[in-house]
Amino acid sequence: MSQDVRAWVRMPSGKRLDLLNPTPFDWDDADLALGLARTYRWGGHSAWPLPLSVAQHSISVMLLRRAAAKAPLAPLVELRELLHDAEEGLLGFDALSVIKPFLGDGFRDLTARLEQAVFLRYALPSWTTREHALHKKADRQAAASEAVHVAGWSREEVRRTLKITAPIVAEDPLVPLYGGTAWEPWTPGVAAERFLAQLNRLSKAA
Repeated sequence: MSQDVRAWVRMPSGKRLDLLNPTPFDWDDADLALGLARTYRWGGHSAWPLPLSVAQHSISVMLLRRAAAKAPLAPLVELRELLHDAEEGLLGFDALSVIKPFLGDGFRDLTARLEQAVFLRYALPSWTTREHALHKKADRQAAASEAVHVAGWSREEVRRTLKITAPIVAEDPLVPLYGGTAWEPWTPGVAAERFLAQLNRLSKAA
């Protein structure tokens, strides 16, 4: 690749994130929170006036994982759940599952490098096989529930078309903590503020 090709993006803080060679120092926490709050799931499609941000989804997954454990989780475990899609906020893109096979090895390598930089910055332990399975269970439960309550898919479509067999929860896990209307997507400002507060809380406790 020519050295004249720019591969970095400017963060709101003024820092520069080199997408091809990221380091853990290329963004600050507020950059990440805002990026996730402005990156949307389901291709930005929503049955609500606003789309669902990856920031809001990330908090939901953390809470579903906590509820499934039926016991307090270590702050570092919750932090890893909160940051499981962090690379999407740095990239500003959450690829729909149906297009991922067409994006190729280059995109997979790029996201893997960003994920590695996130793990280094926040000193996250690597996933064990068991822990990753528990994470995926919460992540798929969130996806199934979002598909019905946010994106407007039917329960049958979730099973047959999306091929998600995780249970669809009726109660929004965010409402007991934040109030508001169940399953309603937050504004980017609210999503960024709440994600950053969770990130700060867990970073200090870890």
